[in-house]
Amino acid sequence: MAVTGILLVLFLFAHMAGNLKIFVGAESFDHYAHWLRDLGAPALPHEWFLWIQRGGLTVAVLGHMFAAAVLARRARRARPVRYAHRAKVQGSYAARTMRWGGVIIVLFVIFHILDLTTGTVNPVGDHEHPYANVVADFAPGRWYVTLFYALAIVAVGFHLRHGIFSAARTLGQQGRRGERIARAVALVLSTVLVAGYLSVPFAVLTGLVK
Repeated sequence: MAVTGILLVLFLFAHMAGNLKIFVGAESFDHYAHWLRDLGAPALPHEWFLWIQRGGLTVAVLGHMFAAAVLARRARRARPVRYAHRAKVQGSYAARTMRWGGVIIVLFVIFHILDLTTGTVNPVGDHEHPYANVVADFAPGRWYVTLFYALAIVAVGFHLRHGIFSAARTLGQQGRRGERIARAVALVLSTVLVAGYLSVPFAVLTGLVK
């Protein structure tokens, strides 16, 4: 669970860095998108790097979901008899909503692929002009897309905050000082990620990027 989560976090930050190039301008953003398709050339044919990346991400996501299911099953087996009275769980909101957050994220990823990868539900859907796709996607008339995007990214933030802290515990973090550091790092990283991703749709929505 921890290892696959770390792989996904690394991708999220790399993807966010690429998204932020939209503030440099249409030419720079489009050039970056086309560069990704040719990355690895001439050793790799056109778009092979992206397909290798997509395959690796799919394996990581499925592994993460499988690990979550295994851990949930083990937890049920460890307590086969329900508590007569179960007190409210003491923990963060993120910890109590990890499963639902995961479901929201999966649904968002599916929509995101259909929207900005395949262009199926995008108003422009032009692979040659990714910048125009993004601007059209978050236009004021499509506020519901921006809302769904924002809700999904916030869910990612909660998921990430709890996940980073849990991964640190899994990989050997011990002690109160280490726990405080892990919580602080998890909060900072999740906040940066959420702010970075949300800056793009709100910049389009407010006219900063057009």
